Amino acid sequence: MIVKQVLSEELLTLAEVHRILKEIKEEHKGEEMRYEKRRVLEYSTKFSKMDAKTSRKFLNELLALEKMNEFIAVKIVDLLPRSREELRSIYAKEGYTLTEEELDAILDIIAKYE
Repeated sequence: MIVKQVLSEELLTLAEVHRILKEIKEEHKGEEMRYEKRRVLEYSTKFSKMDAKTSRKFLNELLALEKMNEFIAVKIVDLLPRSREELRSIYAKEGYTLTEEELDAILDIIAKYE
């Protein structure tokens, strides 16, 4: 498939990708999925840690925090870091560091969704 133009772009959590691919598979019963879709479905089945609705709620709660952007929030939802060090590694490429209180606030939100 050759893509001529990107019409829109949206960051999705792994759980949302899993839900979308399952819906595509259900719509096209009897037909084999393309290799790329099949591989992503296998990956998302193996590594998705929650359902799509919960992951979107989790993402929105993270986005309400200061110093949180959508890309980092999606990574946090997908990876579910459990320590300050793991959180710091997600923020490593950002031009700022988080205080201990900010890290703890993120970890508190993560604890609600584990």
